[in-house]
Amino acid sequence: MQISDKRTFTRWMIIAVSCFIVLFIVWNTYYLFQIFKDEERNKMELYATSIQTINNADPLTDDLTLPQLTLQYSASTIPIILTNKNQSSIQTINIIENIEKDKKKALEYIEDFKNQNPPIYLKDSDQIIYYGDSTLLNLLRYYPFALVTIIVLFGAVVFNFYRATKAGAQNRLWAGMAKETAHQIGTPLSSLLGWIEIMRADNVDETTVTEVEKDVMRLQTIADRFSKIGSEPILEQRDIVAETEKSFQYLKSRASRQVEFSFNAPNHPVMVMLNPELHSWTVENLVKNAIDAMKGKGNLSVNIFESEKYVKIKVTDTGKGIPKSQFRKVFEPGFTTKRRGWGLGLSLTKRIVEEYHNGRIKVAFSEVGKGTTMQVSMQKV
Repeated sequence: MQISDKRTFTRWMIIAVSCFIVLFIVWNTYYLFQIFKDEERNKMELYATSIQTINNADPLTDDLTLPQLTLQYSASTIPIILTNKNQSSIQTINIIENIEKDKKKALEYIEDFKNQNPPIYLKDSDQIIYYGDSTLLNLLRYYPFALVTIIVLFGAVVFNFYRATKAGAQNRLWAGMAKETAHQIGTPLSSLLGWIEIMRADNVDETTVTEVEKDVMRLQTIADRFSKIGSEPILEQRDIVAETEKSFQYLKSRASRQVEFSFNAPNHPVMVMLNPELHSWTVENLVKNAIDAMKGKGNLSVNIFESEKYVKIKVTDTGKGIPKSQFRKVFEPGFTTKRRGWGLGLSLTKRIVEEYHNGRIKVAFSEVGKGTTMQVSMQKV
């Protein structure tokens, strides 16, 4: 048996044993409840017999000590209402409220006691004994529910702790892989920078060299992004209009000619606290997702709006759209509609925007077959 199979088997065994223990405790509590229920019924039968003995006894000749002691013992913890058939006379025992003169309240108690236990009718008398469950019996009745609730809450805490621990381990693994990837990319990047200088020395067309240099710098930016995963990024006061447009223009120059791009923003700098590399990653993910949604053909616009305290970036496409039921799911790790997608782009974007930049990201609008607008909101400096 493999290690994973053993762990799965162990987990199911623990769950099965835990369920068995819970069921045993619940059954045992129910069994004790029935025992105490029968015992209280016997006490009430004994109580009724003692009342009949006292009613039929001659107070001058009969010794009533034993029946009176029996009455006290039987009625020590059980709430009792002693009345006659027409309920003109009411006597209560172990009931805090004074209901002997409040017939309406007494009738409510009687109905409640009748639902708990069948009444006892005294022989050769019109008296009736109504009695409820004792405090101990009520505690036993609700004990299984309290126990199950505690176990469920404890299980939820353990499950959340396990899930958080597992997620933390996965995050550390991904962070380690990302840093290692950045480290591995660094070596060929250094060589490429050297080759660019050689190309310039050999008088290669400067336009070609410039474009190659742009792509190498882009690879350097990607390596920097990966190196920052798992670390607290340094935020700088930057113009979000210029930073967004820089990424937009780079992606525009390398996208399909069948995509019509447009960029609209204020004509003045809008300063926010951001990390340039991570913000560039955000814009790139949103624009690439928009291009993929349109299958490389359509209209794509990036619009920046500002208010007194916030700045909003809206990326709008004319792609296939997102059903409203999936507005939140698109940001979950692993969720993707692409055949070869990993489902990490928007989840990383959400983390960059909300955890690193204290901003907000959401699907502002989407309609199936018409397009989608993604919105990023950040606080101005």
